[in-house]
Amino acid sequence: MATNVSKHKCVRKKENFLQQFRDEQSRELKQLTATQFMEIWSHYDVDGNGYIEGNELDNLLQELASSVNISDLSSELVPENVFRELKECFLDAYDDNADGRIEIGELAEILPTEENFLLLFRKDNPLESSVDFMRVWKQFDKDCSGYIEADELKLFIKTLISARKGNNASEEKLIEYTDSILQIFDTNRDGKLQFTEMTKLLPVKENFLLRPVFKVIITFKFYFL
Repeated sequence: MATNVSKHKCVRKKENFLQQFRDEQSRELKQLTATQFMEIWSHYDVDGNGYIEGNELDNLLQELASSVNISDLSSELVPENVFRELKECFLDAYDDNADGRIEIGELAEILPTEENFLLLFRKDNPLESSVDFMRVWKQFDKDCSGYIEADELKLFIKTLISARKGNNASEEKLIEYTDSILQIFDTNRDGKLQFTEMTKLLPVKENFLLRPVFKVIITFKFYFL
C-alpha cells in the first residue's frame, strides 16, 4: 500500500515546464531567446504537426497559469470551471483564425520573445496571395532545387529582419534563428525547408498552396514560364 501511495504522489508532482522561464522575483516570463522559444514549442507540440491543439493546448494553458505560483501547489491543475473560462478568453485573444488551436505565429505573440526573432512570425503584413508567396520562394531558392537550404534560409531571415526599421542581426544570431526555424518547420529533418514546410512559416491570406493542384500549377508557372 505504501508503495502505491508513493507512486501516486510522484504522478501528481509533475514538473511544470514553464517555471524555468519565469523570473524568480516578479514571476513574469523572461524574454526568450530563439532557442528557448523553440524548446517551448517542441515541448507542447508533442505530435510535431505544427499546431498546439487538444490535450497539448490544455497542457500549455494549465502550466502557463500554474507556473506563476512558485509553491509546491504550482503543479496542481487549475479548477475545471476556471480553466474553461481561461481557455475561452485565451483563444479569443490569440487564436487569430479561430480554428481552436495555436499556430507558431500565435505562440510568438503570446510569449515574450526577442524582437528580431518575433519579426519572422508577424502577421500584420501577410502575403496577399499564393502568387506573392511563389515570388518570395523563387527569390531565395536561388539554385531552383525546390528547397530552401540552410544558407538560403539564413539570407531570407536576414532580409526579412533588415526590412523592418533597418534592424540588423549578428551572424551568430542569424545562425541561431536559422537553426531554430529548421528545428521547428523542417519536419522530415533533412536540413532544408520543402515547399509545404515554408508555407507554415510565411502567412498567406489566400493560401491555396496546400492544395496539390495549385502547387503544381504555380510552381510550373514560376519556374518554367
